Amino acid sequence: MRLQPGEVVDGRYRLVDRIGSGGMADVWRATDSELDRDVALKVLHENFARDEEFVERFRREASSAAGLQHPNVVSVYDRGSYEGSYYIAMELIEGSSLRDLITRGLEPGEAVEVTRQVLAAASFAHGKGIIHRDLKPMNVLIDREGRVKVTDFGIARAGNSEITQTGSVMGTAQYLSPEQAQGMEVTATADIYSIGVMLFEMLTGRLPFEGENAVAIAMKQVSEPPVAPSAINPAISPALDSVVLRALAKDPAERFASAAEMAAALDGAEADPRRSPGHTQRFAVLAAEEEPEDEEGRAWWIVAALIALLLAGGALAYFLTRDDEPKTTFVTVPAVEGEAQAKAQIQLQEAGFSVTVTRTESQIAEGKVIESDPRGGTRAEEGSNVMLTVSSGPGTVAVPDVAGLPEAKAQAKLEGAGFDVDVSRRASDAVAEGEAIGTQPSPTTQLEPGSPVTLIVSSGPKTATVPDVVGMDRVSATAALRDAGFEVNADPEDSDEPEDQVLSQDPAADSTLELGSEVTITYSNGVGTIELDNFAGQKLTYAERKLGNAGLNVKVVTEEVNDASDDGIVLAQAPPAGSKLSPGDRVTLTVGEFVEPEPVDPPANDTPPPDSTTP
Repeated sequence: MRLQPGEVVDGRYRLVDRIGSGGMADVWRATDSELDRDVALKVLHENFARDEEFVERFRREASSAAGLQHPNVVSVYDRGSYEGSYYIAMELIEGSSLRDLITRGLEPGEAVEVTRQVLAAASFAHGKGIIHRDLKPMNVLIDREGRVKVTDFGIARAGNSEITQTGSVMGTAQYLSPEQAQGMEVTATADIYSIGVMLFEMLTGRLPFEGENAVAIAMKQVSEPPVAPSAINPAISPALDSVVLRALAKDPAERFASAAEMAAALDGAEADPRRSPGHTQRFAVLAAEEEPEDEEGRAWWIVAALIALLLAGGALAYFLTRDDEPKTTFVTVPAVEGEAQAKAQIQLQEAGFSVTVTRTESQIAEGKVIESDPRGGTRAEEGSNVMLTVSSGPGTVAVPDVAGLPEAKAQAKLEGAGFDVDVSRRASDAVAEGEAIGTQPSPTTQLEPGSPVTLIVSSGPKTATVPDVVGMDRVSATAALRDAGFEVNADPEDSDEPEDQVLSQDPAADSTLELGSEVTITYSNGVGTIELDNFAGQKLTYAERKLGNAGLNVKVVTEEVNDASDDGIVLAQAPPAGSKLSPGDRVTLTVGEFVEPEPVDPPANDTPPPDSTTP
């Protein structure tokens, strides 16, 4: 199963980016869609998910860890299964790990304060019957308010259950207690030992036990006493030396009985730095040049050594001469190099061995056995311990920050870090074209070499295609252009087209422009392109021919005239001369029509004619 950013786990948790990877699981930043909050989602590695007994204990112990509600414990919210594996949803801590602080360097007072808070978390968990079993700097987080939070209680030992079978162990070699390294029964004092290792490292900047490999380190945990922290850092007080060395006692019974007792011892060390309880001398191995032994002391050691030698010789003679003593049985260690961890453990246990497991980064496939000690094919005492070194994979590499680099340089930087690069382009108003915007997953994310990383490169400002608005009415064209992300400039123009119809646009349709650019449209103002002449006084036939040639319609209205010279002459026109018309428009001409005037009769004479007869 290979999870990807954006994938939704169990229908609820949307993965953002992977923020860490360990021996048992990968940790993802995820968004809880139900509660709308960010969580850390720990997904169990497939090789463990196939082990039914391991999974059942994982479920049970994750449930127990969910009950640990304490200010110094990372809260467990949920657990479940997804595509054949299992997950725990936890509180997401924004801040640093203790490993980051150790790398930076801590003052003794700071180291003591961090340890106090880790002890508070351990004390609470121990009171609930939970033993962490893998306390180390990477499992101690510090949030932005300076509060220490212990994580990974989900893989702890709860009550009488253990995450692995008897005789095997989970943990990190540098912080394992001697009893864990030997596959023995583990109690709360194993956590005290791991906290002691962390305090030693915080105070000195180095581990108490180092070696070429995990096996060598584990052997030193079992048999080699630690040096006093003050031998490395003279600023450490005798009282603080005493606290650290008691926590690192090989015998669990010699350590602090509880986290609370160790916290009280730290308080006392700060109150009286010069106090050095007598417990220290049983654990400290001082540098040769410090406090040379006097003759009396040397003589005491010689006597003690002779006594021990005599006792050992007597015991050996006793056991060799006893007839009823069972003989030691030796069996061949199975060759398990290259086998899966679970299969290797079963083979060794069936052969009669107990098993200790440590994990280390390697190019060998994750979950495969790198080596065993003793090696396969050799003979070893039946019931003795075989230490397996198992690959945790090639480890992880932080995704580098390439923002602002040219594409070629950004890609080269990512490939140089060992990632498989895929280039994606995205419009950006802030980043110049051809420069890197960023990566997915984001910078500083820890990934295995060879993991895919997407390089996001700017394609320049956001653009859009100009729609075709010619022939549309002005209002619709303006709306279409604005919806596409452009500003609109509208210019009217005399045209024979219908009023408000778009005649042209600039830039043309299908052009690509930056969003917010201006597009100019030209639309008809409804005023035609034919300018009407003055036909008054012209013959009708002339006016009709000119108007017809211009594509105008003519309506003739006659008006009687009594002057023969006005017959067939245009007397008036509508619209008037100078008007703008379009083809098909009508022009009304008023034309004179001569009507012959009616003849006028001579006036009647009412005076009677003179009488020709004289009376």
